[in-house]
Amino acid sequence: MTFATRSRVISNRANKLAQRSATATVGSRQFSFDKHAKPESFATKCASLYHPSEKANRGLAPPVYFGSTYLLDDADHGARLHDKEEAAYTDDDGFVYSRWGSPTNEACAKQIAALEGVEDTGGTMLFGSGMSAITSSLMSVLKTGDHAVFPYTVYGGTHEFLKEFALNWGVEIDFIDGAGEQGPENYKKALRDNTRIVYCETPANPTCRITDLEGVSRVVDEVYGERGSSPNRPYILCDGTFSTPYHTRALELGADVAIQSCTKYLGGHSDILAGSVSSTSSEFLHGLSKVQKLITAPLNPMDSYLLMRGIRTLDVRMQRHGENALEVAKMLEAHPLVESTFYPGLDSHPDKSDKDGCLVAKAFRSGRDSEEDKNIMKQTYGGMIAFIVKGDGDEALMRAKKVCEGLRVVNLAVSLGSVESLVEHPASMTHAMISREERLAGGLEDGLIRISVGIERCSDLVNDVKNSLDSVMEEEEQQQRRAAA
Repeated sequence: MTFATRSRVISNRANKLAQRSATATVGSRQFSFDKHAKPESFATKCASLYHPSEKANRGLAPPVYFGSTYLLDDADHGARLHDKEEAAYTDDDGFVYSRWGSPTNEACAKQIAALEGVEDTGGTMLFGSGMSAITSSLMSVLKTGDHAVFPYTVYGGTHEFLKEFALNWGVEIDFIDGAGEQGPENYKKALRDNTRIVYCETPANPTCRITDLEGVSRVVDEVYGERGSSPNRPYILCDGTFSTPYHTRALELGADVAIQSCTKYLGGHSDILAGSVSSTSSEFLHGLSKVQKLITAPLNPMDSYLLMRGIRTLDVRMQRHGENALEVAKMLEAHPLVESTFYPGLDSHPDKSDKDGCLVAKAFRSGRDSEEDKNIMKQTYGGMIAFIVKGDGDEALMRAKKVCEGLRVVNLAVSLGSVESLVEHPASMTHAMISREERLAGGLEDGLIRISVGIERCSDLVNDVKNSLDSVMEEEEQQQRRAAA
């Protein structure tokens, strides 16, 4: 082969590669990036879009799409995209603008939909934080004159939104004790003709009490009829951040909407803010998509990618969280400075029993997909613990603060669900915006401490918490001896 012939062969291969690299596929339709003239000037080359070859889509990990806008085939293509009803996912026409969704965001949403069990029957939408997921869900349903029911032990940010915004918009709110066996009946008593949302949080933040989701769904059906037969039936929303779909799949237990603060366990590394909302209701998802497009925003591509990466280890992390938390809880229950310990894995937990239908047993499936999995997969109960130090009022408040501040392995910080252990004092931190009267009504005592148990060495965590409790006791004993001298 002569040099000239070899040069022509190389040139032909290069042209074919360039043509392939300028072609992309959306659904069953192809479009070409080479419809524009080849840039000749330096400035136009700088501003032009260059794309890799079609082989680039063979990377094992999904790519991160940072584009804010997307190439259209023609004007009619753009018209179709703008004319469509909002939905959780795009279709074969593809994307138009990242405020309405993006490929990386959608890939992550579909993974969470699979975890929630709605990959074939519904959808999931991702938001820039757990609070954004919660408020978007509420705004998609509630309007002036509507009524909603919430538990006392609802997340502090949710409570603040209701007090600072929902009530001012003319939404009527009732708070009830939604935990335990009596929870469903308490919800039922609060239902009205104009009730549009029945909101649950299980396990509750921070008391770890369990809501009977099947029971709540049953009483809602009794009052309004089943979903589909009654247009006025309220939506049952469930914040399952403490347990994640690894333990609690709320949509299988009767909820219409499952909410996760993905900042926590699903992300798992304290490096993103994210929230998810999953549902089987196309009507709800349409309203939610409208709110996301016009008021809030979808999760950005980079954090969507990081969330997907975190989810890959969720199963093994949740097992370690649960194993560690049980040992810490056992130590706390036996410590003389601790009045009570709330952890679903302890026999003393108020919602745990040997009876059929035990709420704890229903709420914690430990990643199992069938009854047979019980023989090979260890039972765990999550990584969240709440405990109350002894004392009344200010005495308990100060003791709790000192215990939190005396820890040397566990980190004093808000949030939860990360690989590192975190501790916080709700009365002075996450629930400080709630009045003491309302806080106590929901079981949030002055001396209550919440620990998010991480995946460190178990003995390091047990010793750290015990040492801090012991130090507070020793300090008080020294003060008493000095006062008596």
